[in-house]
Amino acid sequence: MSSIGANRQHWNLISRGYQEEHDPQIGAAPRLWGMFSFPDARLHALGEVAGKRVLELGCGAGQWSRWLAAEGAAVVGLDLSEAQLAAAARAMGAARYQLVQGAAEQLPFAPASFDLVFCDHGALSWAPPHLAVPQAARVLRRGGRLVFNVTSPWSAVCYDDGTDRVTTALHHDYFGLHAIAEEHGAASYQLSYGDWIRTLRGAGLIIDDLIEPRPDPGMRNGYTQTDPPDWARRWPAEMLWIAHKP
Repeated sequence: MSSIGANRQHWNLISRGYQEEHDPQIGAAPRLWGMFSFPDARLHALGEVAGKRVLELGCGAGQWSRWLAAEGAAVVGLDLSEAQLAAAARAMGAARYQLVQGAAEQLPFAPASFDLVFCDHGALSWAPPHLAVPQAARVLRRGGRLVFNVTSPWSAVCYDDGTDRVTTALHHDYFGLHAIAEEHGAASYQLSYGDWIRTLRGAGLIIDDLIEPRPDPGMRNGYTQTDPPDWARRWPAEMLWIAHKP
């Protein structure tokens, strides 16, 4: 069942509060990945973007898009929520980029339109991967790359609903990971490692790397209290996939 309508409503309702809470972290500097704000210069995931046509899937308030546009990329920021896109338009800097409303599972772009498709806890966390990944592959040019950061299945199976935190115990089944119920009838999505591999390969992509960022001792999770740093040093909280279209 499609989650497009409910997810759009959810993000329209929470956009203002979300940006007030999280923009100071996720918009603080260029190219910061995930809940621990790992610099891309450390992870080497995105690469050079100057002169490339780039699509951010689920751009939110455009924190990533505006930095990449300033680096010389021709950026399109796509988001399902008009409230998020309005926040992106308000925050846009001198380097302009295009904003498009749409769903990752129904991308409104021609085939082979982009050199890079990416997101950081964006639309590939909020759209069914078996629909969204083939769409991303379709709009990539030959040699183009798909780079995305999502929550690790370790975090999903260790999540304790009662305390709203991950623990050292297993609370949910690993096999059968898919839709996760969110507020307002919305749904986010999670797959096992094997299902992510099959989904990427099934879309005709070649997997180049899987980075599981590990926080340094004393590194703070400024995004959420769900995945504390001491836990994330022992088990991966996030996974950063890098693939390309041959």
